[in-house]
Amino acid sequence: MSEQRISYQPTPGLSYDPTEEKYWDPAGLDQEVRRAFEICHGCRMCFKYCGSFPTLFSLLDEQYDGDVRRLTGGDVEAVMDACFQCKLCEVQCPYTPRDGHEFQLDFPKLVHRHDALALRRRGKTLRERLLGDPDGSARAARASLGLANVANRSRPLRVLMEKAIGVHRDKLLPDFAREPFDAWAEANGFVRETPGGEAVLFQTCFVQHNEPQVGRDVLEALRACQVDVRVVKGLACCGMPAWEHGDLEALRAQAHRDLDLLLPFVDAGAKVLVVNPTCSMMMRREWPHLLAGEDRARAQRLAPAVRDPSEFLWAMREEPRFVSAFKSAPPGGKVAYHAPCHLRAQGIGFKGRDLLRRIPGVTVAATVVECCGHDGTYAMTVEGFEPSQKVGQKAFAGMQAAGARVWATDCPLAALQFQQHAGTKPLHPLAILARATRPDGFADLEEKA
Repeated sequence: MSEQRISYQPTPGLSYDPTEEKYWDPAGLDQEVRRAFEICHGCRMCFKYCGSFPTLFSLLDEQYDGDVRRLTGGDVEAVMDACFQCKLCEVQCPYTPRDGHEFQLDFPKLVHRHDALALRRRGKTLRERLLGDPDGSARAARASLGLANVANRSRPLRVLMEKAIGVHRDKLLPDFAREPFDAWAEANGFVRETPGGEAVLFQTCFVQHNEPQVGRDVLEALRACQVDVRVVKGLACCGMPAWEHGDLEALRAQAHRDLDLLLPFVDAGAKVLVVNPTCSMMMRREWPHLLAGEDRARAQRLAPAVRDPSEFLWAMREEPRFVSAFKSAPPGGKVAYHAPCHLRAQGIGFKGRDLLRRIPGVTVAATVVECCGHDGTYAMTVEGFEPSQKVGQKAFAGMQAAGARVWATDCPLAALQFQQHAGTKPLHPLAILARATRPDGFADLEEKA
């Protein structure tokens, strides 16, 4: 190995801000990649997360005698491609900007920068266009009058889809709802002409187009606590599906629309309750440094108002209006709870789990903090489907070992992953809370026993 080690201190190429010119400089990026790899090589705390770190460490140990400078361009690509943005390495890393450390290492942001430069160089693939625009895909599916759902369940068509766009033939895909969530909300009085209320719901594109029932359950739980919550029509995806392959332009366009629609509510004093932790993480942590110009300033105004719905309800648990009239409980009284990675990344604790303990007779039999492996669109892809199962094995086993009939997770995509690979589909914690306010809230689960 070379006697001259790479310094751990930031290079002149350090940048996590896409509004800086040096962010887009390939040479500057390479400097930072080599520095990051040197730090990770010397630390190795993150050996157990995604494939990026085992890939890096194996290359250095088995081929290059620990010399980061000898890694080829293809080696770097292999390391970066194995990252699926769970953020757990950043949560555990002691060298981050969030911790104020002089090394200023943020590995997930470095991967995003790498992907953004790669996308600018080569352009978007068809799969990236489709998966990066969930709203557009859902509109097309709805226009098909149900044929898209049929296609998702047809083996020959799934094989064709795999060959055409690279979505794995065996991946369980969610159905598209006939009626989008905001249309239901408008018909039921949650959409108002004038911004106001205590809270406005950011239902996410998944709830909007695929599982409106999750949004209905969240609203029911909020209303049971007498929260004046509103819904706004026309919200766009938070931008994570686009940004996970480096599409900054699409992310910014989607965020711009959402800022237009949400800020009047924030200015009127409302909190923004975001159903999926990935989306709340984007709005809290990513938008304020990824957007540009006026939108960056607007995102910085929005971020302090963003809440996870369970976080919001937990803060009012001692108020007289907090629901106390529980009328049923999960069968067996035990719930297994999974903490999504992007909830952990926000450092707000597990408020959904804690709310479940407020239901009389409920015991949280397990709190599983391992990654489930879905990670945005990663588990949908040909190259990510099987690795995502391996990543999620500890989470699947942890939930199964709890011996609970009812499982909970704050992430609807994690629920799909558990449904496919562990045999049980978790409910959102607020869905369980809402069910507990009904006399027969768990009758359907009792029938399945």
